[in-house]
Amino acid sequence: MSVWDDLVGQERVSEQLTAAARDADALVTAVAADAPPPEASKMTHAWLFTGPPGAGRTQTARAFAAALQCVSPDRALGGAPGCGFCDGCHTALVGTHADVTTVVAVGAQILVDDMRDTVRKSFTSPANGRWQIILVEDAERLNEKSANAVLKAVEEPAPRTVWLLCAPSLEDVLPTIRSRCRHLNLSTPSVEAVADMLVRREGVEPVVAAAAARATQGHVDRARRLATDPAARERRAAVLKLPLRVDDVGGCLKAAQELVDAAAEDAKQLAEEMDAKETEELRAALGAAQGGRAPRGTAGVLKELEDRQKRRRTRTQRDSLDLALTDLTAFYRDVLALQLGSRIALANTDAEDALERLARGSSPESTLRRIEAIAACRDALDRNVAPLLAVEAMTMALRAG
Repeated sequence: MSVWDDLVGQERVSEQLTAAARDADALVTAVAADAPPPEASKMTHAWLFTGPPGAGRTQTARAFAAALQCVSPDRALGGAPGCGFCDGCHTALVGTHADVTTVVAVGAQILVDDMRDTVRKSFTSPANGRWQIILVEDAERLNEKSANAVLKAVEEPAPRTVWLLCAPSLEDVLPTIRSRCRHLNLSTPSVEAVADMLVRREGVEPVVAAAAARATQGHVDRARRLATDPAARERRAAVLKLPLRVDDVGGCLKAAQELVDAAAEDAKQLAEEMDAKETEELRAALGAAQGGRAPRGTAGVLKELEDRQKRRRTRTQRDSLDLALTDLTAFYRDVLALQLGSRIALANTDAEDALERLARGSSPESTLRRIEAIAACRDALDRNVAPLLAVEAMTMALRAG
């Protein structure tokens, strides 16, 4: 099993990265042997991975990081880096490699304080790996100050440092940063490819895999969660009932409250275990006895961790809401397809009765206005509008049509 096996529908990109990993391996080998580096190399110090949600930007970047850190002896015999079994591949894939640093937005933005140590580390030599790799999962969330810090590091990187940036599109990254990166654009995998992956890799029944892949329209992570998590299927079913519950003002407000509460509960469940583990690990690192008080002078460090956890919970709640809004958009897209007599396959075949009912009871113009209302709600959440106010405005607009 190579590091590329989990990538779905990205064969062209995998081939490019495999070639770059070969050249990177040749470069490290030449330096170690004090030989001249290869002349025409496909390897470079900064990469930008773009593509729609669910295409696998982060997975692709992490697979490339694993291939760069691969220490399989088969490489010397002509094998491609990225075996998937060696210590370098395994630790890079699971996120424990000492020379692979991952940066994830804790809140709505990646702050400069979150980047300072990472930028500093990017100028050091690898501790025990072949490359010093910095993987930024949410490059579109870099604010002005943190983006400028990354720019300085990308402009003059250390010889054995590689930056891997992930963002939805080129326009989401500063022109000065993207001009210094090699760009790879990922495409949305087909429904059939995602369903096949769920059957092969997750052991999901073919019927369930096909339904999950179709419902998520090729979004790999969401399809995996929908196929393997009954609670996720229940939440989606509840969301798809919302269009039938906005006949009056009371129904709109109640539906909005339930949607926000469900997102908050989802965020709470995800955060509780992670927060407790992080706090206990930090207290242990500070020298606090288990269950005892933290040493004097460490309150500021613990408060900083609490603030980060609070920002992460807020973002998780908004991400959960955004997922529900994505499902709603797909629902009304199916309504519009029925109204226009389109031949495209429906994503929500499990809600076909509700789709046909709404398609008969409204016009294509009103369906488009409802889709615009959902988009306006997502924009409002991005601008940090209170979630309940944004969702209530959306449900009222869905009622008005």
